[in-house]
Amino acid sequence: MKAIVYIRVSTEEQGKSGLGLEAQRAKAVAYCLLHDYEVSEVVVDSGVSGKSLDRPGIRRVFAVVDSGQVGVVVVAKLDRATRSVRDLGELLERLNKSKVALASVAEHLDTSTAAGRMVVGMLGVIAQWERETIVERITDALAVKRRRGERVSGLAATGWKFEGNKVVPDPIERAALARAQSMRSYGHSLSEVAFALNAEGFTTKAGRPHHPMSVKRLLDNGKALVAA
Repeated sequence: MKAIVYIRVSTEEQGKSGLGLEAQRAKAVAYCLLHDYEVSEVVVDSGVSGKSLDRPGIRRVFAVVDSGQVGVVVVAKLDRATRSVRDLGELLERLNKSKVALASVAEHLDTSTAAGRMVVGMLGVIAQWERETIVERITDALAVKRRRGERVSGLAATGWKFEGNKVVPDPIERAALARAQSMRSYGHSLSEVAFALNAEGFTTKAGRPHHPMSVKRLLDNGKALVAA
């Protein structure tokens, strides 16, 4: 049986041990030799996220699968193919239509069997649950920091500034916002507002002179401050 090997690393994973392209290639090729699969091609996605199936490598795999040239797609680990339960289901459905199996070396799985398909699906559900749990924990932690007035990002919101790790009101930016809102209420253009702010010594959060688009951002982002 002919096999196509798929390997992938995202940008942040490239330097981590055990996830390198060569390590994945060696494991997948060794698996094929063990099972008497003839490797027809090794497809690589380097520096590509696994959040969706819209990847050059996966598109190539699908093209080979649809052409009927292979009987199995081999990956070193299941999350190299996909990190999403939805995408895993789409991937398996696409392979099943062409009667092509998915084999994962790390999980010892082969979807040519019913048991293999069931376990792959369960692993995908567990992996997504773990990711969503991590996201919830991070979101909760950031919410606690915000309530404490602690710094959670590189730039403070409009009308606020950082003092160490604390977020405190920025009276200068609030004054600039109030001036811009007042001028706009009298029908002045963004260019006229920018000229006035610069003439009065106001700058953007980055310390640069104002221009029409920076005034628009100031006004748009300042709506949340007014609403609060």
